[in-house]
Amino acid sequence: MQELIVTALWDDEAQVWLATSDDIPGLVVEASTCDALVKELQLLIPDLLEENGMIPKDADQTISFKLLSEALIHAEHKKQNCLNG
Repeated sequence: MQELIVTALWDDEAQVWLATSDDIPGLVVEASTCDALVKELQLLIPDLLEENGMIPKDADQTISFKLLSEALIHAEHKKQNCLNG
């Protein structure tokens, strides 16, 4: 099977990670943490691959996927002067 790529983007407004994949039809998952997102993906991806005929039914198989995540992170820098420290 080809390498499966899942992309996760942080939605700052909704405060969730949203995962989708061009390689796995129907995959749309959201979770509040990366750990929760990975657990959801591990449960959902095999079922979606089976439903889409991408893996045989009733076959024991380990499925690997690459999770690419992106988030805009802010860091504050406050200039110090003689009035504030």
